[in-house]
Amino acid sequence: MSNRITKLFNIKYPIIQGGMIWCSGWELASAVSNAGGLGIIGSGSMYPEILDEHIFKCKAATNKPFAVNLPMLYPDIDQHIETILRHRVNIVFTSAGNPKTYTEYLKKNDITVVHVVSSLKFALKAQEAGVDAIVAEGFEAGGHNGRDETTTFCLIPLIAKELKIPLIAAGGIGTGRGMLAAMNLGADGVQIGSRFVASKESSAHPSFKQKVIEAKEGDTLLTLKELTPVRLLKNPFFESVEEAYAKGSTIEELQTLLGRGRAKKGMFEGDLVNGELEIGQVSGLINEIKPAGIIVQEIISEFELALKEQHSEKFRFND
Repeated sequence: MSNRITKLFNIKYPIIQGGMIWCSGWELASAVSNAGGLGIIGSGSMYPEILDEHIFKCKAATNKPFAVNLPMLYPDIDQHIETILRHRVNIVFTSAGNPKTYTEYLKKNDITVVHVVSSLKFALKAQEAGVDAIVAEGFEAGGHNGRDETTTFCLIPLIAKELKIPLIAAGGIGTGRGMLAAMNLGADGVQIGSRFVASKESSAHPSFKQKVIEAKEGDTLLTLKELTPVRLLKNPFFESVEEAYAKGSTIEELQTLLGRGRAKKGMFEGDLVNGELEIGQVSGLINEIKPAGIIVQEIISEFELALKEQHSEKFRFND
């Protein structure tokens, strides 16, 4: 399998593992890269010295390409960039900010830059800023999300029609058939987050992983749009947010309720009552925790089977 994404990253399969906070450490990133995809270390939940450790261990665990996800709102972003340059990581995914801020500087240091967006408008701005590829994320995705609630099924063809650089689809993709659907819509590859949360190598807490595989249709919802939209599994903390809305709470009151460290508490420490449990709608399709390498191979096997079916009688209407 060879296309613009596999060539850009020098990988076997156009499968990108999402750089999720509290879930995407060196073990997951190296496992996905070793399986033929592109693993990503999620630096948004790491102090600079922790990112340094994770990159060092990832380089020891794989000789394949891997990337670092760099949220633009991270307070110590300059230190993270120094760490990335020192370790010569040559792929960076930026998110949650203006791509113009660091793209030129990163590219001058021979780094391939990919930016995450949730709309056509920002995809075109990122292309103009000089990024090498785009991740377009529909509102089915877990974690922080776009305000427009555009689904992946609508977002990908909208952007593919206008974009000149490679396009990676994200949001609601966790299977080979989902991967094929996204590529049929115009994507060159897919970024998958939630499915890799429920992997053996994910740094998510075992209690959170178990909650993910128990999730059913309708168990997640996008909320806190006044602050920063986030898709969460329903739990007592989520219910307290819903109660706050019902009472007509102000933005300041919502901010106080959210407080600090909710995502770490829920996803990393396993507090299923008081923590944020960020996961995508595709969690309803996930029912088993597996090694990341097995997940990659199952996705590719299903993708190839579905691709064959596309050329079968099932899709012939006017022979």
